[in-house]
Parts: sequence; C-alpha cells; structure tokens
Amino acid sequence: MATDHIRYDVLARDALRGVLRRVLTDAAEHGLPGEHHFFITFVSTAEDVKLSPRLLAQYPEEMTIILQHQFWDLVVSEDRFEVGLSFGGIPERLVVPFNSIKSFFDPSVQFGLQFESSDAATETPAANLPAVPAPSAVTIPAPVPAAENQEEPAKPSEGAEVVRLDRFRKK
Repeated sequence: MATDHIRYDVLARDALRGVLRRVLTDAAEHGLPGEHHFFITFVSTAEDVKLSPRLLAQYPEEMTIILQHQFWDLVVSEDRFEVGLSFGGIPERLVVPFNSIKSFFDPSVQFGLQFESSDAATETPAANLPAVPAPSAVTIPAPVPAAENQEEPAKPSEGAEVVRLDRFRKK
C-alpha cells in the first residue's frame, strides 16, 4: 500500500472541524436561526478542556452539551470555543478545544459530524501510520409522514449510516 504523504485524512478532519467552527461563529455573531440547535459531545479530560471540578466528576470521560435556548457568551477562536451554560441552576463557563470534540449534531436538519480521536494522527509520523479513520458526516433520513404510511405501522428506524471517507480510498 502506498504511503499517504499528503495525509488526506487529516485534511478532511480539519475541513470538517472548519464547518463546526463556522457554524459556531455564526451562532455567536447572530444567534441560532430558526429551529437550529446543537448537540456537541467532547472528551472531558482532553488537553485544554476547562470544566469545573464538579462537572468533571460528573462527566469523567465525555460530556454532551446542548446549545439551544439557555447559553451565553459564546466565543469562538481558531482552536476552541467557550460558552456559558447552566447545570442544575449553577452557571458554568466551559472551554472546549475543537480537537476534543467527538460529535456534532443539529437535529433540526438531521445533520451531524463524527470525529475520530486526533491524538494518533498528530503524534505518529505519517510514514509509520496505518490508515487513520477520517471524520465522517452523518445524514439522518427525515421521518416518513404518517399520511403516507397509513396501512402499515411505522417501523423503527435502523439509524443513520455513517459513511467513512476511507470507503473511497484505493486499497
């Protein structure tokens, strides 16, 4: 197998993080449009994540936050975002680096991104690395309206298919 000196997997991951950065920057500047809201899951112990000891004890591995109605002071920089949220009535300030994010989902339009850990990609030289799974975009099909499905009860969805960019690589 040929060595990928260009590191397309890293380029794709960074590009998708750029989508996330852009969406959060727009939300910080203009608020959330329409019904948009975001579920963001991140590794709570990742380097440069800042959480209170109370939240870290409650979420020792990963944490999912929802940016919808009650958040404030959203600040987005090149490598992280900061936001104020309330947990159990106690206001908290979170700092979340983009490289700690595992997934992003906007249920209003059924769009999501899923990221693999970036540690392996940045710590090992490219020539010695096996193919690193790239981030993937998740599109969840919209539910079928009840009027179109009157004769047969609705079947539970089997979930979204996560399409990995590796699928398109030559092996």
